[in-house]
Amino acid sequence: MKSLPIDEDYLRDVLLELLRTPSPSGRTDAVMQIVGDRLAELGVRMRLTRRGVLRATLPGDGAPGGASRAVVVHADTIGCMVKRLKENGRLEVVPVGTHSARFAEGAHVTVFTDDLSNLHTGTVLPLMSSGHNFGDAVDTQGVGWHQVEVRLDEPVESRQDLLDLGISIGDFVALDAAPQITPNGYVKSRHLDDKAGVAACLAAVKALVDDGRSRPVTAHLLVTIGEEVGVGATHGLDEYVAELVAVDNAVVSEGQESREDTVNIGMLDSTGPFDYHLTRRLIGLCESNDLPFRRDVYRFYRSDAAPAVESGLECRTALIGFGVDSSHGHERTHLDGVRRTAELLTAYLTSPLTFSEWDDRPTGALADFPSHSVQPAEPEPARYPGRH
Repeated sequence: MKSLPIDEDYLRDVLLELLRTPSPSGRTDAVMQIVGDRLAELGVRMRLTRRGVLRATLPGDGAPGGASRAVVVHADTIGCMVKRLKENGRLEVVPVGTHSARFAEGAHVTVFTDDLSNLHTGTVLPLMSSGHNFGDAVDTQGVGWHQVEVRLDEPVESRQDLLDLGISIGDFVALDAAPQITPNGYVKSRHLDDKAGVAACLAAVKALVDDGRSRPVTAHLLVTIGEEVGVGATHGLDEYVAELVAVDNAVVSEGQESREDTVNIGMLDSTGPFDYHLTRRLIGLCESNDLPFRRDVYRFYRSDAAPAVESGLECRTALIGFGVDSSHGHERTHLDGVRRTAELLTAYLTSPLTFSEWDDRPTGALADFPSHSVQPAEPEPARYPGRH
């Protein structure tokens, strides 16, 4: 259960390649091809579902009941879609995924038409974008998607000009990531959620392949394509999956415990608590491997673990992540946090199931259930002196 060393050059290269490949929910084929190519280079067996979700498999020694585990991460990102071709030659857009127009203002974008060779660049601007024209009104304009428009880098002045360019309602508008890695290891980029998670998972898989030792349990890496719109891990796994660990961003903000340079373990998100036993097993792996970690609770957040359980998968779930400051905005993380997330994954994937004998089967007898010894609860007192 010792963590494995991570190839940091590989981690950095994969992260930048993923960030520079647009993949808003609904238009993810290109980034999934990159993920698949990287796994193929490592000799990892994989399959894709009809919709394009990728499941890679790392064989293990196996258990009598055939139980397996899964690590789930998403390759789709937030983005926009063309809602209306405006008479002034600009584009009205709506968000793909949940994010504020406040952080889209000023973003450089790429507009993808149905003609794959016909791309256009532009900028998201507030309707009042010139201080020299609107003066102080620029500071009082409201925030919202109806308050912004996309200015294309084309000589367009009318709706017809946009049509002549081949732009249509429903075209995807990707927010350019513009990634930067500072000399001291900070990563500034849009879409770190969750491409830094994908990079961590691929780096962990590489470490496991390079190590070459057998694993106690077969593990699946599920890379989903609809998490930002709520339909991430809805399919792609089977009833043999006993444990699922979602890898996603951890919220770094006022009132949160998560940090950019550690691995962070979610205890609860907007859908409720994660599995008591699996979560504490991950904490134990951090402690035994001297991995800096933080425990945290996320109120307005959910991950791929939620749709997996909602779709009927009966398994333990947990959430780990790299810290992201200004998530779904001007995001930043640190390479140390991404690396440590990968290190925890290697320790987890080389360890047995939380309760090897019990978790190997989907059901069992009450007498065999690992309850009192691992999650005790003292009974309430029979009477309360002084209550009345």
